Amino acid sequence: MSGLLALLDDVATIAKVAASSIDDVMGQAVKAGAKASGAVIDDAAVTPKFIHGFEPARELPIVWQITKGSLRNKLLVLLPVALLLSAFAPWAIMPLLMLGGAYLCFEGAEKIVHVLHPGHGPETGSGTAVSDDPLHLEKEKVAGAIKTDFILSAEIMTIILAAIPESNFWLEASTLAAAGVGITVIVYGGVALIVKADDVGLHMAQNGRFGITRAVGRAIVRGMPGFLKALTTIGTAAMLWVGGSIVVHGLESLGFAWLAHWIHDLAAAAGHAVPAVEGAVEWAAKATMDGVLGLALGLLLIPVAGTVFAPIWAAVTGGRSSGGH
Repeated sequence: MSGLLALLDDVATIAKVAASSIDDVMGQAVKAGAKASGAVIDDAAVTPKFIHGFEPARELPIVWQITKGSLRNKLLVLLPVALLLSAFAPWAIMPLLMLGGAYLCFEGAEKIVHVLHPGHGPETGSGTAVSDDPLHLEKEKVAGAIKTDFILSAEIMTIILAAIPESNFWLEASTLAAAGVGITVIVYGGVALIVKADDVGLHMAQNGRFGITRAVGRAIVRGMPGFLKALTTIGTAAMLWVGGSIVVHGLESLGFAWLAHWIHDLAAAAGHAVPAVEGAVEWAAKATMDGVLGLALGLLLIPVAGTVFAPIWAAVTGGRSSGGH
């Protein structure tokens, strides 16, 4: 009997340790995933355009294909690469993170330039190819979306890796996997809701049993175009803010701390000027300055990308446009 009790006690201890490990993994995954908010918002803002124009019956299957591609990107390619970097070249994580931040700045600046000057700069990822075969066009769109996802997923996984406290191999692997899967579910679950919202609204407007149901349906249909524009704007702002903050933090880590200190001091002064909401004002001021610096860096990178990286990408892909957005 005492042996059985001892065994049960050991099982309970193991269960507690396992539960504690799961809690650690999930807690770190949530915290690290939050650091990647800019790229996550951009991912959710970008993907619906790949599905635009298809029959409603094909929208959710296309989202599912892109979701599977995103999980393959994160778990089969980027996760092993991230773990190898962490184990054998941790010094490379910050430069890669800064490179990803610079790319976010470039993408955000390019979006703004295109809005202000339509026709200037590449229309990347929107899919201008015309095909008489709907199945072929669908495959092209899905492939383009998965390529775009790979770029954003690389940024997301690098940001998550940098945010994970130093720990053992399995905890890092579990945290990366949990954060990657969680972000994918959130992004593409949100995309599925977005692309079907107008269909749901139309159904409610036409078939609702009550006046309020039909009114809500009409409001959804009328509001979706504005919502998508707002989501794109938020995604662009988030890219510039997160990209700029990554670059500033990276410079500080590499020994160039004056810019981070300057931003911190100005933000703190702005917060002190409004004591009632000091924390919120300080955060907003810092985010704004990070975003402005991100925009400036992105604008500087646009001609570099056009003259240096675009020809290289065209040579690698056989002249096809980049899979960015």
